[in-house]
Amino acid sequence: MLFNLEIETLARLLIDEARERSLRIVTAESCTGGLVAGAICAIPGASDVFERGFVTYTNRAKQELLGVPGDLIADLGAVSEPVARMMAEGALEASNAHISVAITGVAGPGGGTAMKPMGTVHIATARTNHGLMHRQEFFQVETRAEVQLCAVQAALQALRDRMT
Repeated sequence: MLFNLEIETLARLLIDEARERSLRIVTAESCTGGLVAGAICAIPGASDVFERGFVTYTNRAKQELLGVPGDLIADLGAVSEPVARMMAEGALEASNAHISVAITGVAGPGGGTAMKPMGTVHIATARTNHGLMHRQEFFQVETRAEVQLCAVQAALQALRDRMT
């Protein structure tokens, strides 16, 4: 098992729900580095619903692959609600999917600030003809891996929440 039981269960449920609704999924990840896509693809049958994933770790990648304006990143920082929303929208536009999830955050242990400490994560979901949703999380854990796994779990749940 690559992921813990909670993540594996969420991924299985997500795949089943997406299959039932004939929805294809796309991911746009920064601080999780592709772990959400990996959690989905670790489940047999993921190919029925998983369209593609974007790992846009750098600001330039966010701009080039997802169309996030450089000025927006410069003004608000990559770890912000508007950037997460633009990533989710950009992933939908750059794919053949119906629903997207985007994650940007501070996995740590470095890189945090007083305003955006380690564990700060923005998750946005977009669904064709259903608009955008955003949630900000602050995971109070001790390690980079824990932040990333908490973010994966939250992203999978956010996708499930958008299924209805």
